[in-house]
Amino acid sequence: MAREYPIERVRNIGIAAHIDAGKTTTTERILFYTGKKHKIGTVDDGTAEMDWMVQERERGVTITAAATTCFWRDHAFHLIDTPGHVDFTVEVERSLRVLDGAIALFCAVGGVEPQSETVWNQAEKYQIPRIAFVNKMDRVGANFGRVLEMMTDRFDTNPVPLQLPIGEGREFSGIVDLIAMKAIYWNESDQGKTFQEADIPPEIQDKANTARESLLENVASEDDDLLEKYLEGNDISVEELVTGIRGATLKGSFIPVLCGSSLKNQGVQPLLDAVIDFLPSPVDVPPIEGEISIPAKGKSSKRSKSEASESVVRHADDTEPFSALAFKVASHDTVDKLVYCRVYSGTLKRGEVVYNVATEKRERVNRILQMHANKEASCDAAYAGDIVALVGMRTTKTGHTLSDIQHPLLLESIEFPPPVISVAIEPERASDTDALEETLEKLMDEDPTFTVDIDKETGQRIISGMGELHLEILTDRMIREFGVNARVHQLQVAYRETISTSAEGRGTHIHKTDEEGIYGDVALRVEPLERDKGFEFEDRSDETKIPRQFIPSIETALEGAMGNGTLMGYALQDIKVTVTGGSTHPTDSSENAYEAAAVVAFEKAVRNANPLLLEPIMNIHITVPDEHVGKVIGDLNARRAQINETDSQDMTNIINAIIPLAETFQYTTQLRSMTQGRGAFTLEFSHYDVAPSSVSRSGMS
Repeated sequence: MAREYPIERVRNIGIAAHIDAGKTTTTERILFYTGKKHKIGTVDDGTAEMDWMVQERERGVTITAAATTCFWRDHAFHLIDTPGHVDFTVEVERSLRVLDGAIALFCAVGGVEPQSETVWNQAEKYQIPRIAFVNKMDRVGANFGRVLEMMTDRFDTNPVPLQLPIGEGREFSGIVDLIAMKAIYWNESDQGKTFQEADIPPEIQDKANTARESLLENVASEDDDLLEKYLEGNDISVEELVTGIRGATLKGSFIPVLCGSSLKNQGVQPLLDAVIDFLPSPVDVPPIEGEISIPAKGKSSKRSKSEASESVVRHADDTEPFSALAFKVASHDTVDKLVYCRVYSGTLKRGEVVYNVATEKRERVNRILQMHANKEASCDAAYAGDIVALVGMRTTKTGHTLSDIQHPLLLESIEFPPPVISVAIEPERASDTDALEETLEKLMDEDPTFTVDIDKETGQRIISGMGELHLEILTDRMIREFGVNARVHQLQVAYRETISTSAEGRGTHIHKTDEEGIYGDVALRVEPLERDKGFEFEDRSDETKIPRQFIPSIETALEGAMGNGTLMGYALQDIKVTVTGGSTHPTDSSENAYEAAAVVAFEKAVRNANPLLLEPIMNIHITVPDEHVGKVIGDLNARRAQINETDSQDMTNIINAIIPLAETFQYTTQLRSMTQGRGAFTLEFSHYDVAPSSVSRSGMS
């Protein structure tokens, strides 16, 4: 069984952008021009193939990242269309984690919008080479030059146009290819399948010459041979220019920028060419790095984060040991669940058994599927660089590593932001309880930013997520997709707790029975960390007081205690715990006893360290007509918002601020009322900060 395409001709790419920049529309055109489908679907009429969920088609918004494979110029594209709404940022995060390159899409009118910055920063975190596509050049207010300026200012990057638009807004008719120095016009009669090359219009010839010279300068500055030719006035061939652009893109020296209008079927084929010419194959990116555990003498039976390990690399090579990262779990019509994986090295055959390093269990791969949205095609094997869905993975979750049984390797997992908003949910009848719990488990498997807890006082199930829309979609799916009868209560803020001073505590767990003795004794100190630093653990105890084999168990127990809160019952964060001492018993000491003692000591210390309530603070981005801006700003001030920036463009004001999440419930309705239906906003989690005393009192009550 050989791979269909050499790995050098594989591209793993994603399309990422702010909501309404045209990601799904662009993906639909890509599927059409690559022959994957024979009719163009649209978001507005609910026929976009990659928006396959009922909720996506009803709302005209992408909710889940959809994967597909298509082919262009004898290359295979594994393509992921990601959501633009901030509530579903988990889908972007986990997609970018496994991709080699990305298309950053920008609206020619809106430019660099808030979620544009979020996805750009996510791509920066994973060092993903990208090209930019300025979409919607046909829209009134389109301004290609302004988008380039915004990219430079907001991203501190160097955008280099490979194309110029011929006209903007209603005057947009085609593009100038600055590499070939030709104008390109698309035929409306066949939905842009064909196009003509022509001479550059005289009115923009000077502008094209200047832009071409800038392109040559940027490329030559990255390549000594090309720089010499350029300085000597010699011609640089198209092939040399393409090679130079590719090298600079892979290094991240500059961002190639293209333009067009996906809705009007203009500019998509050159975008596909640019993916092949400038974005990396799996062998063009650094090999994946993972860890192999090194067993320590006298090590605890429980895994510990502090366990010794050794770094190794796996290359994108079919002959190396198999390694893959599970980046998404999804329910499916025909099977219990699908586990989407990126294969980094080796070959996986249908029916093989693999090792899940996170769960330390073996899993049998019953089927390997190549996905197209929610449709699938079976494969006999998956190879290095492939993105596939696996059937039969019972214990595998998002972020787990699958590897060769003989060569276990742990890849870096995926980090997700904490949920910030909650609702209570309960079954309509007692007979619905099992179905509700089973559905909640499935949804948590699918979405790492969705959590379920039990309220200790009321016994209610509390579900938490990234925003109102996120929880609205999930509860809608419970009822319609899974057939669960449940009642959903009012939204609640997911507060956190922390401490403001250092304090010490000591806890014991000592019992004596006729059969056995139980002995655990731990002394520790807690101290506050900087905001959003999470949890730190340090052991400064004497080995004669607490034997080393019990320290990992103490650390694990303390991490668990962080999730339980103290006075107010909310999860704790930003605390460093140092074990300072304790005592041991020659026969009665045990892991369980030290875990229990550590939790008692921790709770005592936290209660003496002046606990504080933290509330989630959101970035809010509001677009509002000039005549309503004063009313909106006044309302924001009343909601405890801090306005960071306002910008006026074409009779519209853009307000950027931070605001407590608690002050934003039902804001959609209120903003529409204040602006006669013409205002819009997006929310994104920023950080946790100390809540005022009035909120703290209500949180404790």
